[in-house]
Amino acid sequence: MKKNFASITGIAAVSILALSACGSGSASGGDDADAEGDTGSENGELTSITVGVLPIAPSVGIYYGIENGIFEEHGLDVELSDSNAGAAMLPAVSNQQLQFGIGNPNSVLNANDRGLDMRIVTGYSNSLAEGDDIAGVVSTVESGIDDWTGLEGNTVSVNALQTQGDLTIMEAVEQAGGDPEAVEFSEMPFPDMQAQLEQGNTDAIWVPEPFLSNALADEANQLVGYSFQDAIAGMPTMVSFSSGEYVDENPEVAQAFSDAMTESLEAAEADEEGVRALLPEFIDLPEEAAENLRMEELDGEIRRDQIEEAGALMVKFDFISNEPDTSTLYFEGE
Repeated sequence: MKKNFASITGIAAVSILALSACGSGSASGGDDADAEGDTGSENGELTSITVGVLPIAPSVGIYYGIENGIFEEHGLDVELSDSNAGAAMLPAVSNQQLQFGIGNPNSVLNANDRGLDMRIVTGYSNSLAEGDDIAGVVSTVESGIDDWTGLEGNTVSVNALQTQGDLTIMEAVEQAGGDPEAVEFSEMPFPDMQAQLEQGNTDAIWVPEPFLSNALADEANQLVGYSFQDAIAGMPTMVSFSSGEYVDENPEVAQAFSDAMTESLEAAEADEEGVRALLPEFIDLPEEAAENLRMEELDGEIRRDQIEEAGALMVKFDFISNEPDTSTLYFEGE
């Protein structure tokens, strides 16, 4: 198995961003299989595909399926390729350097609005509709920013502009009676955010786990709110996607991938202990942190209502020009 290591300083950074999985779904058929053909064959060869993943803990869902032979059972030999952001995968998926990608659905909607033909193939991971969520906005206690309206006139750091962080924060501010246009946003890598917040270089930060728990463990910080829950409860955080051209030309491969992904995520969600056991191997995460990490819900079903609601919000806040065309947005398999 090939392994890629992206080393980053800081405990939180190492906990989530050092992806060490660039794996093969089988011991045979990997290099010689034809990615353009039908999956499987009479002589047992597998179809090789490369899937782009983000170097974050929920990506372990596909790794679980690879390690447990689920993709191989569906005739696929899978190699994982890590990327820093979902949007960065889109050109590689569009030109079929990657056959599939796993990233946030907003990037897919944005790509389609810009003229790329991308299809959502399956669901993948979802935020939590109630209770403690997997991402939130944190400020210092000293700042006095303790609710959404308190963000007006202040700067919130997000990992990328015009995607899930700023979109859901703007909606949460508006729902609370504030002016979303009065909130400033700046791009900042997740590993840098807590230190920059403590140094006063930003007023609030939007962070996922484990950065969220790390920030809130400091008594000088406080939770402003969970933007997913206050904007679109249960919002999908990641989906799997491919190019329209690829799935049209390779429907059997797309169907096999869809089936294998759905089965893998269902099995992973049902085997929390097994998933957590893979995390130290999959990313550079200490075993204790893996045992206590708050995980997203893994589910291959596409949450179309929430995705389309997000699309409407993207139009509302001028992230994209038009609401997504649902007739071409999804891979319609068996």
